[in-house]
Amino acid sequence: MRRDTMTTTTHQRTTILEVAREAGASKTSVSRYFSDERERLSPSMQTRIAAAARRLGYRPNQMARSLKGGHSGLIGMLVADIRNPFSVAVMHGVEQACRERGLSLMVCNTDNDPAQEREHLALLASYQVEGLVINAAGSPDRELQALVEEGIPLVLLDRELSDVGAEVVGLDNARAIDLALDHLQAQGYGDLLYLSEPPEQASPRQVRLTRFLQGVAALGLAGEVHCQPLMERDALQRAIGDFLARPGTLPRALLCANGNATLAATRALQALGARLGETGLMGIDELDWCELVTPGITTLAQPTAAIGRAAVACLMRRREADDRTTPARRVHFQASLIPRGSTRG
Repeated sequence: MRRDTMTTTTHQRTTILEVAREAGASKTSVSRYFSDERERLSPSMQTRIAAAARRLGYRPNQMARSLKGGHSGLIGMLVADIRNPFSVAVMHGVEQACRERGLSLMVCNTDNDPAQEREHLALLASYQVEGLVINAAGSPDRELQALVEEGIPLVLLDRELSDVGAEVVGLDNARAIDLALDHLQAQGYGDLLYLSEPPEQASPRQVRLTRFLQGVAALGLAGEVHCQPLMERDALQRAIGDFLARPGTLPRALLCANGNATLAATRALQALGARLGETGLMGIDELDWCELVTPGITTLAQPTAAIGRAAVACLMRRREADDRTTPARRVHFQASLIPRGSTRG
């Protein structure tokens, strides 16, 4: 009886020793060819090694080479919520800036979970990243300060941590709220409802909320606040409905603290049958869909690409200076008003 057999071929990564044998060269010569010492080899030796590597399909392990030389070529980025449009847009700016400098970006998403955040920080540190861009979910002050003391450059993105000696790059949040209130008042709205996610764990939310309360008082506007998790849609719709139904003659508007709040408010207003413009709606963060919702939603756009690029520039400056005594800077960008029909007044 004939018995058929099946053989399984395992494809392993070609090694530098195999390339050396194929080229009739030493392992040291091949290592030099794939490093900064290539010019030490004769032209004929370089040709033989290149041909051997091509025939065998050899690819040098860039990570191992970088670590051996003391540089990983990696920048780590910790994102609180990768579903947030702001995070995605800034990440694009960070990635572009890294690519232009010959660096690679490693991104970890914490889903706003402080425990996950600590695990990801340990992971990124184990890869010997050359710098970290941190959009904090919790308060990892101790862990981050330990990394600073190890000489790893840090940049805090958008959210500040008081006990960490790191640069901070983000929006001028107080000025953004001033700009929003000035616009809404100029459009005739005198009674405002401010919508935000809970501010406790995010410094930008705290600054925006405080500035809103100060601003409505200074401008003589009526104002109230609804700060709840935006996933609680029924509670949000009730709060907006109560705001619109209460007695009063002043034109009313909603001011949304970020893109997630703008989306939630838009859904609630549509469910309530409110007409945008008659009821004002304005959001911080420009989102692609804002111009598509009739008659268009007024926003304050953040320069996300510039913020991402500035974060990498700050990292490189701190890395090259190698000076932990240099005071950490605050780099604040200004929002741009994009007026549309939702604040027609």
